[in-house]
Amino acid sequence: MAKSNSVFVFAASVVVATVGVVAQQPAPARGAQPPPQALTKSAYLGHDTVAGCTKAGTFINTPEYLIQCSHRIGPGVVEIHIKETDIIYVIDGAATFVTGGTATGVTATNPLQPRGTGVQGGEVHQLTKGDIIAVPAGTPHWFKEVPSSVSYYVVKVLKP
Repeated sequence: MAKSNSVFVFAASVVVATVGVVAQQPAPARGAQPPPQALTKSAYLGHDTVAGCTKAGTFINTPEYLIQCSHRIGPGVVEIHIKETDIIYVIDGAATFVTGGTATGVTATNPLQPRGTGVQGGEVHQLTKGDIIAVPAGTPHWFKEVPSSVSYYVVKVLKP
């Protein structure tokens, strides 16, 4: 199977497997997240809901995972999610993404979500449309360079 087909099948499987447990929610304003909801019923997110990810928003928020859309037009800060594994599927654009290494300039106003200004070492990935990358909880990661823009879905798997 070609890379693009296997990436699509994997990404579709991740989305289908994860959306089948809670009610559909519209994406809130950037930075806002709906409160977690119990896993009580199946949900379907149609293409009209998830297409055209041009701003950040949360589609589903449960105690076990979140499904979000994100869009960047520039680099970000170094992130370390102590209790979240990020599974990222790039739907458009490109970025230089760094994982691992040692975060520098770390601040922790939220001890479960420290932020940094750079990374020493780490692995550099050139992400483009169709790529998937999984970042384990506790691993520094950083959208170091975004030449134009990058849009992606992220499934955040939450550890207790």
